Amino acid sequence: MKREYWIILIVYIAMQLSSAVGIPGLMFLFGYLGINQGLVVPYWLIFSFTLALIIILFILRKEMNKARLDERGSSFGYSAVWAVLGVFLALFAQSLAANIERLIGVEMGSENTQQILNIIESFPLAILVSSVIGPILEEIVFRKIIFGTLHKRLNFFFSALISSVIFALAHMEPEHILLYSAMGFTFAFLYVKTKHILVPIFAHVAMNTLVVVIQSVYKDEIDAIIREAEGIQNFIGGFL
Repeated sequence: MKREYWIILIVYIAMQLSSAVGIPGLMFLFGYLGINQGLVVPYWLIFSFTLALIIILFILRKEMNKARLDERGSSFGYSAVWAVLGVFLALFAQSLAANIERLIGVEMGSENTQQILNIIESFPLAILVSSVIGPILEEIVFRKIIFGTLHKRLNFFFSALISSVIFALAHMEPEHILLYSAMGFTFAFLYVKTKHILVPIFAHVAMNTLVVVIQSVYKDEIDAIIREAEGIQNFIGGFL
């Protein structure tokens, strides 16, 4: 793996762990300045994710310039088509994995997603992290670096499997490993199909934005559907 890639991984991990120090520190500062401490978490998320993205893009600046000159990826039109199709592929993969998880008894709903929705509700600008900055960082780290490095030595299936499982575990919801892995496979496929990291980035950004908007607008209806589905599952389970 390139030296720059190792640095990017360190930056990404440091960003993920930074809240352990950053949030208490910012809470103290907000308390001292008399600022609403309820905004500490969204403020820190926006700051840490934005800073990490700036650093990572700076590290990749030479590689990105070289990629423009080489133009080894697919054409713009071909990539654009797959970028749009990728949104539907990702949603389909997510839906299929969610249904499989439900059938094997995994509780519906994501605590991680709910926490994000709560943060966005308290500070709407935080949607930039969940829907734009976060997906860009994840595609660079998990697809371009981890998957891309593995794919130079392994076939698509194994490189996608390993990188997707790591991607899933990074979300700290091991019960939904199938859900996140399915999305990881989809984005890896888009990357290989077009040879442009911007394609899975677009699909990931669009999917996250769509999911956040739908779950924010139809929150009560979705909760009712989940409760009904769980009730049916428990009813059927009583006969087995």
